[in-house]
Amino acid sequence: MLARDLPWGDLAGSTVLVTGASGMLPSYAVRTLLGLNDDRDAGITVLGLVRNEEKARRALADVVDRADFRLIVQDVAAPLEVDGPLDLIIHGASAARPSLHSADPIGTMRANLLGTMNLLDLAVRKGSTFSLMSSSEVYGAQGEDVELIEEDSYGGFDILTPRACYPEGKRAAETLCAAYAAQHGIRCRIARFGHIYGPGMALDDGRVQAEFTSKVLAGEDIVLNSDGSSQRTYTYVGDAIAGLYYTVLVAEEMVHNVSDADGLVSIRELAEAFTKVRPELGLQVHTRPSDTTGRYAATKALGLSSARLAALGWSPEVALDEGLARTVESHRGEL
Repeated sequence: MLARDLPWGDLAGSTVLVTGASGMLPSYAVRTLLGLNDDRDAGITVLGLVRNEEKARRALADVVDRADFRLIVQDVAAPLEVDGPLDLIIHGASAARPSLHSADPIGTMRANLLGTMNLLDLAVRKGSTFSLMSSSEVYGAQGEDVELIEEDSYGGFDILTPRACYPEGKRAAETLCAAYAAQHGIRCRIARFGHIYGPGMALDDGRVQAEFTSKVLAGEDIVLNSDGSSQRTYTYVGDAIAGLYYTVLVAEEMVHNVSDADGLVSIRELAEAFTKVRPELGLQVHTRPSDTTGRYAATKALGLSSARLAALGWSPEVALDEGLARTVESHRGEL
């Protein structure tokens, strides 16, 4: 990560707030900043906002007691005050698990709406750069002729289903960023991630990459709850966070997709790739169609184009097969 050709020195001496710091993507953002302190004596102070202190202390056990890191425990939907300067806010707190979108749609929207507004207000008071971790789900349904979605290709979805709480919440958060940038002049950058996987992923996450990892670790066949034809771009977590820092440190435009186009595969193809991580087990992929209405994104194709980000110098470094092998190995012993 730190070997990438980025102006890391621009972060020297800064104070950075990362929300949702115990989550996979935000925790990598935290460790990148602390890695700059270790490798380059960058003098960065990192504030990690979390809602669950116990979970955070487990997820961040290797860094939580460092002098250059401070844990803040509160709900991101509540107003936040931070003493002293604050140079960068990375907002990663969000209810991304699909199960929560149906079980707690209001809570899902609160983090994306109230949380984003509270943090943008803080950015205005402090003069901070604001970085939003967003999602490919903001694009909605796309035409059948679309293979890789560009940043300005917006489709629709049924806004009256509880499942819409997540994509609509992310859309609203992005609109808030644009509004605050226009009205208050703050610098906002939005990273729209495709599907991310890798070490640190919660195995009870509910998304297919976590479920398939669990199946391989347990030595069980993978059973699909659909025909597996839906396509997504799957990106290794380290490459994804590198993309985030390209948007923060280099980008002039506000919005960038962060996604490995070479990781565009169907769910069935992903399942088959997972079985090849442990070929000695002879695992198979089966199909058992079931009613998952309201749980999953309805769009068949959600592959993202990262051409805009690539123009800044970003490229993925971990291929899908290698990334899946790293992921399974990192979780060995958890089941």
